[in-house]
Amino acid sequence: MGLRQLSPKVVVSVVFVAALFVNILDTTIVNVALPTIAGQFHVTAADAGAVVVGYLLSLALVIPASGWLGDRFGTKRVFLTALAIFTVASALCGLAQSLPQLVAFRLLQGLGGGMLAPIGLAMLYREFPLAERMRVNRVLILPTAVAPAMGPVLGGLLVDTLSWRWVFYVNLPVGVLTFLFGLFLLREHREPGAGRFDLAGFVLSGVGFALLMYALTEGATLGWGSPQILITGILGVVLLAATVFVELRVPEPMLDLRLFADRLFRSVNIVQLVSTAGFLGTLFVFPLLYQSGLGVSAWQTGLTTFPEAVGVLVGTQIASRVYSTLGPRLHIVLGVVNAAVAMMLLTLVGPATPQWVVMLIMFYLGLGMSNNFNPAQTAAFAQVPAAKTGRASTLYNSGRQAGSAVGVAVLGSVLAAVGGGASAGTGNLLGYHVAFAVAAGLMIASGVAALLIKDDDAAATMTRPARAVPGETVVGAAGARR
Repeated sequence: MGLRQLSPKVVVSVVFVAALFVNILDTTIVNVALPTIAGQFHVTAADAGAVVVGYLLSLALVIPASGWLGDRFGTKRVFLTALAIFTVASALCGLAQSLPQLVAFRLLQGLGGGMLAPIGLAMLYREFPLAERMRVNRVLILPTAVAPAMGPVLGGLLVDTLSWRWVFYVNLPVGVLTFLFGLFLLREHREPGAGRFDLAGFVLSGVGFALLMYALTEGATLGWGSPQILITGILGVVLLAATVFVELRVPEPMLDLRLFADRLFRSVNIVQLVSTAGFLGTLFVFPLLYQSGLGVSAWQTGLTTFPEAVGVLVGTQIASRVYSTLGPRLHIVLGVVNAAVAMMLLTLVGPATPQWVVMLIMFYLGLGMSNNFNPAQTAAFAQVPAAKTGRASTLYNSGRQAGSAVGVAVLGSVLAAVGGGASAGTGNLLGYHVAFAVAAGLMIASGVAALLIKDDDAAATMTRPARAVPGETVVGAAGARR
């Protein structure tokens, strides 16, 4: 079969997985290189942190506009433009000759990277009907599962054997090949009712989200009482409140907040914001525990973390088979409870804990989280109108991004208050253990929120796969339950 004969479902899946993989990988791989970058440019570690913060801010700025851009100009055109920006900016980051140059190129990279997930998910869900979305997650979980865990391992290897510049150059072959593949094979899609560009909504939501993300991400480091955190945090909240006021009163909003009137979409977004905070907060604290608390190398820390990705991959295969039987409510609750148990087990980790035991705990954590993220993402869009898929994807990804910042803010603050982090030295583990316990509490809170989900609302996604010859039509749906 030639490339031209590939199914549109296969084409979208390949493009989505490849582009999202390098985008997510980029958020974790750079962290390992920061000490080397600081030494190269003769700046402090805090100054080098602008390389990460700048990327997150531009990511937050562009996410709210991504749904409208895809609807108005076409998802293929905008997605490939975003991928081209991300790839070119990656090359420029590798060529940077000073810290200001590197930060500027990271800002550009974030502008491209911020549009990839929302538009890619919208393209994907337009190709796959509701009944097929859980099964397709077996493949699509690859970037979100493997990339965050691979980042520290690959980053450490590249920095040690080549140069910090290769943590950016590694994006180039994947970016170029994915762009060419999508250019020739992706189908274009526009929404005729995209409407005019909502300038007020874009400015208020983009700037407000970016300011709040900055305050949440940097608050634990700079101090919650510092003027720049107070100013950016308060201003961010005010602008987002103004966003709600404005967007609910315009006929063609940049952020279609009316989608939250859908009970299922609203409930799942709440669950995901809180559970993402607990999960990514844990992945933020764990390397600090191993490197600063236990004195383990970055390479060994990465290897110890990696079983979490294996757990997600294995859990995804299980999730796709039990979703129709359990229903999204029970499925999500079981997922977050198991993740919470794994986080509580991390509170017992100390110098005498064998590495294989910690690796098993991380595997268990991934197993639990895959049985939260997969059913949640499948159920969330069950009642979203097809024409609103792009806007709904924007809101969903904004919530996940906010959850990441909340997790870092909350658990970073716990470390600062109880004791932990790079300044605590080895042997002082109380702060890390309390942080893991708080993360477990966030997971339980998300499980309570999941009880608001009604399985009847997601009945269209709960088709039971038939054991049939490949090519036969799969019919029948699981009975919905409350």
